Amino acid sequence: MNPTTQELRGLTPLDYHLAVIDLLRTHEPEVWRWAAARTSHAEQRESLRTALLRNTYRIDQAAHPEIHATLDLARQRLGLNVEVPATLYQSAGTEMNASLVFVPGEVHLIVQGDLLARLSEQELLAVFGHELAHYVLWSQEEGAFLHAERILSDASAAPGAAASFSETWRRYALHTELFADRGAAIACGSPDPAISSLVKLNTGIRQVDAAAYLRQAAEVDAQQTGASEAASHPEVFMRARALQLWWEGSEELGPWLQQRLQGPLALRGLDLPGQHRLQGMTRGFLAHFFVGTELLSETVKAQIKLMFPDWHQDEPAVTPQAFAPEHADEPVRHYLTALMLDLALADPDQQEPVLLRAGVIAQALATLDHLHQLLKREAGFGKRELDRYKRQLAKEAAA
Repeated sequence: MNPTTQELRGLTPLDYHLAVIDLLRTHEPEVWRWAAARTSHAEQRESLRTALLRNTYRIDQAAHPEIHATLDLARQRLGLNVEVPATLYQSAGTEMNASLVFVPGEVHLIVQGDLLARLSEQELLAVFGHELAHYVLWSQEEGAFLHAERILSDASAAPGAAASFSETWRRYALHTELFADRGAAIACGSPDPAISSLVKLNTGIRQVDAAAYLRQAAEVDAQQTGASEAASHPEVFMRARALQLWWEGSEELGPWLQQRLQGPLALRGLDLPGQHRLQGMTRGFLAHFFVGTELLSETVKAQIKLMFPDWHQDEPAVTPQAFAPEHADEPVRHYLTALMLDLALADPDQQEPVLLRAGVIAQALATLDHLHQLLKREAGFGKRELDRYKRQLAKEAAA
């Protein structure tokens, strides 16, 4: 079943949006309340309107009824109240583009370049649907998705801001653009004008075969190995592929989004959801380390409690397979290997059996060589001690 309206195929936030909002609400409640309290006062709105009028040409409905008819159709198909005032503006600049200035209860849409002349009616409908979808998202749940964007933007711009905030803001923006692309398809009742308008805006070409570009996007996607590195808008081939999978209701969409917009856990590129996820996986990895053993001495337990005060041995175990290359990068596995060494060195009375357990798990993580390096550097192992450890580990693995 193909969607034709917001009601038939819900224009709902993506899972990443929901995960970020949940984390901010749960772990930064004061910041969340501050963001929610930021409202546009009447004088600010009037100043915005004045600035827009000073620097653009207002496209009046009486003078341009056909353009406003297209906008009204997009609003209708996205379920927006047609009573909400909508104003169109043409700005200076030669590059074709469109943007939405968000004001609660008002639609302010700006076009740039010769977009109105170069796009077909259906493609213009798609562009309007895309920009209006931003309005739909930022209006939902009392502005929660706009609050999240403001928090991430301000946190990223703050001096000394953690890289995790910038990475979260970047990924949040990528997901927002895919959400807006869905609005473009809903406005047209088809993904084709949404795709052809994307290609036109990004290349300047006058004629686009959407079906041919989808084949091209699939070809590039098949050769792609990593996640998008784009700053705010995913690469066009990714946007086309994502829209096609969503429109078809493909079961591949969820895993594809994870792979293309987020990728494996990367220790030096963690966003906020990634930090939260790795923390939970680390707790589970520690549970796996001790399952079926008697190695959890009080000294070792105290070491773990320094990291996770509420940790308990019955945590759901996470095996090394969860950190395979398709799920996590090598620095994550090196981090876990160093963590196992810390546990082994915490209690001299049982250092040897804990080190053997660490060696067995390091083999499953494919980080045994890294463990050997750590033993030499951090535990002071010489060649004799390391050779002895290797022989013991070989016997342990055989047993």
